[in-house]
Amino acid sequence: MTVGSRLREVSAATFEDPGWTPVMRERMEAERARWVKQLDEATEWMVDNVEIYGLSWPTEILRTVIGQYVLHARAVMLSERQDDRKAELLVELTKPVWDVFAARLWQANPRRLPRAKQRLEELLAEIGAEADRQNPEVVPAA
Repeated sequence: MTVGSRLREVSAATFEDPGWTPVMRERMEAERARWVKQLDEATEWMVDNVEIYGLSWPTEILRTVIGQYVLHARAVMLSERQDDRKAELLVELTKPVWDVFAARLWQANPRRLPRAKQRLEELLAEIGAEADRQNPEVVPAA
């Protein structure tokens, strides 16, 4: 997700640079807002259309990985986290999925697929723990 990478590179903190004029700050804030909107629209599309592409993968593990990714990427965008943190999490979530699907790892080296799935699950657990720390009044379902 190159949009997430752009958000990470041009964080809100960079607006404090004394060399930036107020006009430049305003333009960059608008650009960042546009990038956030792109991430929101992309994760929305993925959720709305997962049946089209997610079920077409030949194995259960591939369908599980893409399903987990799509659901959690959207949840990150819907969360109350800061945009910079959302971008960071989306980039991290995308890495193991990209390794599997874009590099066709599942065909070239299928033994690495369980490791990618495990890494994704570890990231999802970390994201869940972070959310729990941010919302201590939420009690997990029994």
